[in-house]
Amino acid sequence: MTAPQPASTAAEPIVAGNVYDKYGTRNPVARRLQAGFERGMAALLDLAGEPGSVLEVGCGEGHVTAKLARRWPDARVVGSDLSPEIVALARSLHPGLTFETRTVYEADAAGERFDLVVACEVFEHLERPAEALETLARVARRHLFLSVPREPLWRVLNLARAKYVRDLGNTPGHVQHWSTRAFLGLVRARFDVVAVRTPLPWTQVLARCRA
Repeated sequence: MTAPQPASTAAEPIVAGNVYDKYGTRNPVARRLQAGFERGMAALLDLAGEPGSVLEVGCGEGHVTAKLARRWPDARVVGSDLSPEIVALARSLHPGLTFETRTVYEADAAGERFDLVVACEVFEHLERPAEALETLARVARRHLFLSVPREPLWRVLNLARAKYVRDLGNTPGHVQHWSTRAFLGLVRARFDVVAVRTPLPWTQVLARCRA
């Protein structure tokens, strides 16, 4: 993300997240890693077919939401984020797209269901990931795409570039730290895993809703 998250609340503790602009960076290494992320995501989304509706939770400035809208121009695509300021920014950056203000725990508040639900680099910020996954199970009609940093590799790479040394390489705002195996364990508690990709340094999962 490129903007700070709002302050903590009693209902849902929020820690300021990473403010690194991974989409706008000119760093060649970062651009190469991001390209790998996007290739992995595209390969998994190919397996999701042609959804008629898509929800991205934790959409930030809406860059992924916009990519999803371009990929499926005939689908209803909605982005949501907990921050009103971030949602306002997303609306200004991507006019014509739909963005809503709500947390991942409130994704089912409107009672609407979506063929595909997407959460890119969201679950590492959540104090209650199992509860969030249960909420998304009520919202997703067919598929769920998730991505999280792959640990401990994520921290090791941060330390290698002398970042967040005092926190042993932990990126600000990350309160969950999953290996690929551990994250799959979380997802399989509620969904059937269709396919997994591990572009450096992430874990990406496409899962299918259970009947």
